[in-house]
Amino acid sequence: MPTIRKKGEGQYHVQIRKRGYPIQTKTFTKEIDAKRWATIIESEMERGVFVSRTEAEATLVKDVLQRFATEVLPTKRSEQSDKSRIKTLIEAFGDYRLASLNSTQVARFRDQRLKVVGPQSVIHEINLLNRVLKTATMDWGIALPGGLPTTQVRKPAKPHGRDRRVTEEELTKILEATSSVELRTIVTLAVETGMRRSELASLSWNEINLTKKTAYLPKTKTDVPRTVPLSEAAIIVLKDFGIKSEGNIFSLRAESISQAFERACKPHRANIVGLRFHDLRHEATSRLFEKGLNVMEVATITGHKTLDMLKRYTHLRAEDLAKKI
Repeated sequence: MPTIRKKGEGQYHVQIRKRGYPIQTKTFTKEIDAKRWATIIESEMERGVFVSRTEAEATLVKDVLQRFATEVLPTKRSEQSDKSRIKTLIEAFGDYRLASLNSTQVARFRDQRLKVVGPQSVIHEINLLNRVLKTATMDWGIALPGGLPTTQVRKPAKPHGRDRRVTEEELTKILEATSSVELRTIVTLAVETGMRRSELASLSWNEINLTKKTAYLPKTKTDVPRTVPLSEAAIIVLKDFGIKSEGNIFSLRAESISQAFERACKPHRANIVGLRFHDLRHEATSRLFEKGLNVMEVATITGHKTLDMLKRYTHLRAEDLAKKI
């Protein structure tokens, strides 16, 4: 049976002792709240579903978010983008106690954020919050009595994948519009190999094997190394750029690649509207399918982990399919 003692004016101290469970204590300002809490805890113990709320009640959400940013994020390739998301989550949930965080609050956050950013951004933010809470429960021993609130919230519908294809005429305009030999080489490699921007930026000469016609990528977005075959066009553009024995191939970093690409597409240069550097990866993936490669072969080259993701990045031209049928 729970013991409720009045301590001073307006303080009710509850203590629950039950064999097989740690002693539970809590203080309330109202007797009715003390009795309600004692009834709930005792019932959970009787049914064998009790989870201690002590640490979750003493820990703020911002505490686990900041700990995750310090201890876990540095080991992830998504560190920079997730740091920004951590700030957003701290602003939204930072002052809540872990024990009080619920699905209603997460759903409200979802709806408010959808007025500011796109569905995919909101999905990334909720997924990150879920990872943080999961780490807190599994690795740091902070039990959440109600489970993970992020798993009880409907996520926004994913936006349709971009269907922007790049024509040969557009590629020619871009290559002619830039005075950067480096950007021209990067653009050609992106279309020929399907490599991500970050993979191209970190590519080094000792990862290129001209004999086997391959490029080894030890660091990828999915943390799974892969070897990419190099087409004749890719090999030619690398040779023209100037083969070296070691060091990074390109001096442009990932963000700089996108900025240089956007400048080349501006009206006073190539005059191409609605094209992003990442669309080159879409184009490369589609071209691999159009060459007759199967799903597993394309996934091996591009590094897509699921068929669903591969489908989102693949847009085949109807006129090319018509030739096959």
